[in-house]
Amino acid sequence: MTSPAEGLPGRPLPVPDALSSAYWEAAGRHVLTVARCARCRTFVIPPDPVCPACGSSDPGFAFEAVSGSGVVRSWTVVRQSFLPGFAGDVPFVLVDVELAEQAELRLIGRLLDGPGAGLRLGAGVAAAFEDVAPGVAIPAFRLVEAS
Repeated sequence: MTSPAEGLPGRPLPVPDALSSAYWEAAGRHVLTVARCARCRTFVIPPDPVCPACGSSDPGFAFEAVSGSGVVRSWTVVRQSFLPGFAGDVPFVLVDVELAEQAELRLIGRLLDGPGAGLRLGAGVAAAFEDVAPGVAIPAFRLVEAS
């Protein structure tokens, strides 16, 4: 969730709640974490009151560090700002990334390489972070060279 609190440069800042505070605290340290069900050990984004994999209504989700490596499943170029604080950033690219830790574990974030990057389906990416305020970072991605 976001709030109109002032970030750099005037972007909305995350407003952590009881469920997401561990995620945002880790992101502030540039560590990507994902919620994992204590019952079936499945990673889930975002965590819900019921685990979508095993159906547990007491999933005991805990955020665990992940590699941040993944592949691009899809993307879009944002050319018009509809939210305060993003007008100076357009155009920018949002990528839908399947993380390496688990099939279909997907996270959407900004591609920091920009719209001119040689983006393609299946391109490798690694987690990166945008520092938007002191101690506040938003997970994003950068392209990685194919080996």
